[in-house]
Amino acid sequence: MSPALKPDVQKEMESFFHVCMANPSILNQPEYSTVKTFIEFFGGQIPKVNQQENNESPSKKSEDANISKESEPQSEPESEEESDLELDMSAVIEPDTDAPQKMGNLTLQPTEEEIAESQAKRSEAVSAFIEKDYEKAIELYTEAIILNPQASLLYAKRGQIFLLLNKPNACIRDCDRALELNPDSAAAHKFRGRANYLLGKFEEAANDLRLACKFDFDEQADEWLREVTPNARKIEEHKRKKERKIQEKLERERQERLKKARESAKIYEENTRTSQTDSSGDTAGMGDFYKFLNDPDVLQAFMDPEVAEAFKEISTNPTNILKYQSNPKIMAFINKMASKFGGAGGFPGMMGGMPGFPGTGTQTTPKPKPQDDVGLD
Repeated sequence: MSPALKPDVQKEMESFFHVCMANPSILNQPEYSTVKTFIEFFGGQIPKVNQQENNESPSKKSEDANISKESEPQSEPESEEESDLELDMSAVIEPDTDAPQKMGNLTLQPTEEEIAESQAKRSEAVSAFIEKDYEKAIELYTEAIILNPQASLLYAKRGQIFLLLNKPNACIRDCDRALELNPDSAAAHKFRGRANYLLGKFEEAANDLRLACKFDFDEQADEWLREVTPNARKIEEHKRKKERKIQEKLERERQERLKKARESAKIYEENTRTSQTDSSGDTAGMGDFYKFLNDPDVLQAFMDPEVAEAFKEISTNPTNILKYQSNPKIMAFINKMASKFGGAGGFPGMMGGMPGFPGTGTQTTPKPKPQDDVGLD
């Protein structure tokens, strides 16, 4: 006869099975894969995780849904429609579309004679400018530029005339070349600033006019700067406000991501803590039982159909062990497992009265009744 398991081991096994019946999904965890395989070998089924979730109470599902909904970043309402900037556009004109004017060859190094001739052409251009013969002045400045393409002031002065002719784009081209040769040219910044103002480019205009006043203060440049400043400030403030809204939106999105990450981490921690409680608290002391189920000899023995069938019958009805007492293979397996199982001397089995489970114990031969009759009459 196989001796019974120790009472404490029996209680541990009972606790384990109660945990499994209350929360069978824990058998889907990797550490219980052997138990799961063992149960499925005899036709048992372990509910899938999603099946367990489907069995959750409506209140639990509602709670989870609320958590999920709260963790989702709230869709930002459409930004308030940006009000149209009220800018003074009274000075803005239509842009000129003439072909680009002639520019000098910057790789050309003029001789002294060419420089002198260029200066003479410049003097003539100034005279034409004073006489308000702007077309002639442009021609003379162009000739001077061809002779001495390195003189930045020639481009700036020609640009001034284009500005007077309401040709801001031509003016800007000349001033760009002048600033390429001399970035600190106050005249080039001044005229380009005014040209940008006429084109409605108020920010660019303000920047150029500020630099012009910085490099060489000029009353006209200062007057033009004061004229463009209101529009420029409105645009600058509008851009700062827009950038601030973008940064605030990015910060809100970042905070939402952090909130979602914290909630996910909290849920994961709670689930992990619950799982650990179920697997370690309710199953404390089950190390010997798991050791038995993971024993290679046990797994190898269950590969034998005869042993598996015998185990199934004994698990269903422990008294069936009596029919196998004359079977050396089955009894050898039982005795071997009893000796391996922590020295407990039992044969761990499923519910139904196997040693170590409710309703079973050591099978003993009934003691003979005491003989009170000693042969006396």
